[in-house]
Amino acid sequence: MIRKTILRGLCVCCIAFNSLAIGAVHEVKDGQSIQAAVAKAKAGDKIKVLTGTYHETAYVDKDDISLTGIVENDEWPHLDGEKMLNDAILYSGNGLSVEWLKITKTEGNAIMGQSGNNFLIRKNCVTDTGLYGIFPEFGHNGLIENNILSKIEDPAIYVGMSGYIDFRNNQIFDNVADIEVDNSQHVLVEGNVTRNNTGGILVFVTPGLSIKSSYDAVVRRNFVTTNNTPNAAIPGSLVAGIPFGTGIFVISGDKVFIEDNIITGNTTGGIIVTSGD
Repeated sequence: MIRKTILRGLCVCCIAFNSLAIGAVHEVKDGQSIQAAVAKAKAGDKIKVLTGTYHETAYVDKDDISLTGIVENDEWPHLDGEKMLNDAILYSGNGLSVEWLKITKTEGNAIMGQSGNNFLIRKNCVTDTGLYGIFPEFGHNGLIENNILSKIEDPAIYVGMSGYIDFRNNQIFDNVADIEVDNSQHVLVEGNVTRNNTGGILVFVTPGLSIKSSYDAVVRRNFVTTNNTPNAAIPGSLVAGIPFGTGIFVISGDKVFIEDNIITGNTTGGIIVTSGD
């Protein structure tokens, strides 16, 4: 299906504008606290996290904060939840960027947003989280790109009740699901590699949420291959009903455009559409 591209420059412009802000730089070294640096930071400041292992949750409720890991000799700053912490990063501020962090073993989510707009989440490595990997909710104008996500019990990347979100060039494998777009509008899913999951790319309308519709999702130029892993989701959860072997799965989404994807080796079905248009 051919579709005219929607102008999505607002997100990029907002992120570019935020990157021009001049602020202080706060360094966090192994044994120090990321949250302490967040407490000191003001709008426009940058927090640089050096290599080491950090067992904490960083709560970012301020605008225009940059949180960047410094990778040295293939050693990443590592946020290890030890299967005790619910989240690694929880944000509600606008203009947040999170880059170059390794996040593992959270009980809930690696990076979760609540109503934060104009965000950038890229070049992170997320594995073995209990619920979602990257989870923005009630946010607008976001870019999620070049992340690597694996061994996650629910969707690796989930966007809920949000708008104007782009997912680009992420590598996602060995999860229950790859990317789930749930009750959201004006979403672009492009250039991602999804393999060895239970299901690949999902566009859903979930009943009972405050935002009722899901429409204008563009799914194009993705590699969706061999998503035949048995479903190990929590019983009763939405994704527990995904049949393994699913490539792209649309339930009740409207104006969903599926274009120029490479879809191979998904034993149940490459594209499954149950309702919507």
